[in-house]
Amino acid sequence: MFKLGLIINPVAGVGGSVALKGSDGMAIHALALGAEPKANVRAQTALKVLQPYQDEITVYTVNNLMGEQAAKVLGFDVNLIYKTKNEHTQAEDTEQAVAALLAEQVDIILFAGGDGTARNIAKVVTEHANQRKQAQIPVLGIPAGCKIHSGVYAITPIAAGRVVELMITKQLVTLTTGDIMDIDESLFRQGVVKAKRFGEVQIPSELRYVQAVKSGGKESDELVLHDISEDVIDKMNEADDSLFIIGSGSTTAFLMTELNLENTLLGVDLVQHNTLIASDVTEEQLWEQVMRAQQNQQSVHLIITLIGGQGHLFGRGNQQLSPRIIRTIIEQIGGKENITIIATKAKLTALENRALVSDTGDATLDQNLSGFMPVTTGYRDQVLYPVASPM
Repeated sequence: MFKLGLIINPVAGVGGSVALKGSDGMAIHALALGAEPKANVRAQTALKVLQPYQDEITVYTVNNLMGEQAAKVLGFDVNLIYKTKNEHTQAEDTEQAVAALLAEQVDIILFAGGDGTARNIAKVVTEHANQRKQAQIPVLGIPAGCKIHSGVYAITPIAAGRVVELMITKQLVTLTTGDIMDIDESLFRQGVVKAKRFGEVQIPSELRYVQAVKSGGKESDELVLHDISEDVIDKMNEADDSLFIIGSGSTTAFLMTELNLENTLLGVDLVQHNTLIASDVTEEQLWEQVMRAQQNQQSVHLIITLIGGQGHLFGRGNQQLSPRIIRTIIEQIGGKENITIIATKAKLTALENRALVSDTGDATLDQNLSGFMPVTTGYRDQVLYPVASPM
């Protein structure tokens, strides 16, 4: 019987849609602002891959929203190894749950969360292995947080399920080390990314499914970025009353600098008539602006870049771009041509032919976004690059 350890941080990622840039210490505030928890949904997406093997799996987990509910609703045999003491779960709950899973000698700890959750889990796993002078139990993350910098995550929830499936079906899976990375959220909310390495854990490595650690640093070729910006600005000037949604990232930040506008490096800004009309918007604020533009018969354009080293277009650091907003842009306003992807060829080359990933959380929308899309890589210079829905 395969012993699957499962931990879900119920509030992982809730700060994303309300523009808080994270959930560490901000979960209750985010929920008060109307954020909807998504971690359990993403965990269930991973577990659905494993449903054909239910007779071979026992899920060892925590009560209620920390794992029990997600596993039971899908019909898995559940063994509760820890119960939370309060309604709002804490980091202490995660750490104590990990200790209980290690005592049960589970085959793998599968968790849904962000980098803060990864840190909590790695701390206990590492201490346990060091004290007993034994190998670590493997760990694998289901991406559910605002910050996914650590190299312990599958690229999508479905991919996480695929990795565990390989283990259950006794296929060869290489064990390697994944770095635990996290950033200072107080600086993050000010637009400053300061990452730090907090250790490493053993992960089941399958390159199709497990992400690389996010690439850092600024674009080195400013001439290329200038050319990309000039191309986009020309198109913006031709678009009359259109509303432009500017996504997060250093490449889009360069565009905003060329427009002589302030920008939110790690958030979403709105531009119309080459004027900044709203900055660092929440999902709800963005939805109101999109609806207003639609009522005024104004076109809406989305300008985004990919997350360096991972190739994600949606689902990493831009949760404000929710499925309803993306769907409205591509189905009701202008089609996929109203989504402009900008990136240097160096960034695309670094993906080593891997497709860009759309992980919006809406499988139908991800499928609609899949296929070849143009990527602006210079002035009047585009390449067609594949976009894939989550595996």
